[in-house]
Amino acid sequence: MINRYGGPEVLEVVPVEPPPTPPDGVLIEVRAAGVNPFDTKIRSGARAAGPLVAPLRLGADAAGVVVGSSIRGFAVGDAVIARGLTGAYATHVTATPDLLVHKPDGVTFEQGAGIGVPAGTAYQVLRSLRLAAGETLLVHAGSGGVGQAAIQFARHRGASVVATASRPNHERLTRLGAVPVAYGAGLLDRIRAAAPTGVDAVLDAAGTDEALDASVALVADRSRIATIVVGARAAELGIRAHSGFRPGFIHPWERELRAEALGVTADLLNEGRFEIEVGAVYPLDRVADAHRHSESGHVRGKIVLVP
Repeated sequence: MINRYGGPEVLEVVPVEPPPTPPDGVLIEVRAAGVNPFDTKIRSGARAAGPLVAPLRLGADAAGVVVGSSIRGFAVGDAVIARGLTGAYATHVTATPDLLVHKPDGVTFEQGAGIGVPAGTAYQVLRSLRLAAGETLLVHAGSGGVGQAAIQFARHRGASVVATASRPNHERLTRLGAVPVAYGAGLLDRIRAAAPTGVDAVLDAAGTDEALDASVALVADRSRIATIVVGARAAELGIRAHSGFRPGFIHPWERELRAEALGVTADLLNEGRFEIEVGAVYPLDRVADAHRHSESGHVRGKIVLVP
C-alpha cells in the first residue's frame, strides 16, 4: 500500500487481517499478483485525479484459491483468476463473480496473474482497430506483456505482424509469429522492408516519439492507430489512447471486451495455443524492486509478485 505518492520507496508491506468474505463475492488467498505499468503511475501520482486518499492498495490482477464464498459457481478450494481488482498486492483479496474465471489446470498461478490487464488490453484494442485476416499489424514494444498478447491474438485472427523490440528479444517475437524490427535510426525503413505490402493497423505500447512518428507515416487512417500510453503527443497527432483506468478513454462495449478476454485467454493457454511469458517473479516484500524493474524500460513479459 501507499500513504503518499512518490518513488518505489513509498510502497509499504504491512500486516493486516484478511477482509471478510463479501456477501456478493469471494475471498481469495492470493498465490500470484500481476504488476502492471499503470500501477507505477498510480504510485507516483502521475495519474492522480486529486489528493491521495490513504492508504491506497495497489494491484488489479491476481490468481489464487477461494477461501470464502457467498455465491454460486465459485466454491471454497476453487482455483481462480481475477481482474479489475483493488488491492491484489496482498495475501488475500475480495472479488465479485464478474471479475473471475476458474483457473484451468494447465495454467500456473503466475501465468494466470499475467492475463488480466495485458491480454484484456490487447484483445480489446485489436477489436477496436477492426483488424482482419490478411492484414498487417505493427506492434510497438512487442516484447512486453501487451505486445506479446497482441501478436498472438493477431496471428489467431489470421493477420501478419511486424513488431519492434530490442535485438535480444527478437528470437522471442519470431517464436510468437512476428517479424521483429529493431528500434533506433532507420526504424521506418526497416518496418517498410519487413512489411513490403504496407501496414494496415498499429498498436503502440511504447509511447515514444519514434513509435508515433513511424505509425503516422505508415498508416493514414488515424482510426487504425491506437496507443495504450496516454500522452500529449499522441493527442496532437490525432491518435486515440486506450486506457481502461481513466474515465472516457474506452467505451462500455470495449470494457466488456476486456472482461471477455480473461476467460478466452485462460482457455487458449490451457489448450497450448497462447503463451504468457513470466519475465520476473518477486516476493511481495520486494514490491519496490518489482516497481523499479517495471519502470526500467527493459521489461520482457510479465512481472509477478508472490506472497
